[in-house]
Formats: sequence, structure tokens, C-alpha cells
Amino acid sequence: MANQAPVCDCDVIHQDVVDDVQSQLLPRAEYNHLAALFKLFSDPTRVKLLSALECHELCVCDLAVLLNVTKSAVSHQLKVLRMGKLVTYRRDGQIVYYSLADDHVRTLLDMAREHVHE
Repeated sequence: MANQAPVCDCDVIHQDVVDDVQSQLLPRAEYNHLAALFKLFSDPTRVKLLSALECHELCVCDLAVLLNVTKSAVSHQLKVLRMGKLVTYRRDGQIVYYSLADDHVRTLLDMAREHVHE
């Protein structure tokens, strides 16, 4: 059984370590919010939209051309990203421009790219 993962079949060995880690864990609701945030990054189109918006503020039409998808598809994904507070927008007459909501989004993208390229 050389391919089998090692299994620990005992109770807690390092209670002090377990207690320390337990004291540092967040409330369950915060883990639910974190999981929802990471879920927003699970769609390649959304990640590509965020990457484009990292470069420059853009309108739906420009994003549709960049990603080679319909304006409807871009609008849908932008709505999801807006609801997740990852993008924001401003209106200039009839045109709506989208951008990253804040530097935290840029940091998340940068860190994810760095991790993928390790």
C-alpha cells in the first residue's frame, strides 16, 4: 500500500497547538464569505475581466471585444463581480466604465498569478 496516504489513527497529540490554532480561527460566517469570494475567481471569464480592468477602466463594449464574448455575457459577469464588490463603475453620459473596486482586488490577482507561476 505504498500509494496510500498516511493516516493518523489517534486522538489529539498536541493539545496546546490545537488550542492555539482554535483560538485563531475565524467565525464560520467569515469562512463562508471567504469561500464566496474565491468562488468569484472560479470562472475564467471573470478572471480575464478582472485582469483587463487591472490594466485600464473599460466599458462593456470594449470588454466584449477584448474577451471575444457577447456584451450580454460581459454584463452578466460584471453584475456578479459588482455584487461581490470586486468591480465598481462610473457613468459618463450613456457610457458606463468599469474598474477594479480597490487595490485589494489587484493584490489578489497579483498573488494568484505569482502562485500559479511558481
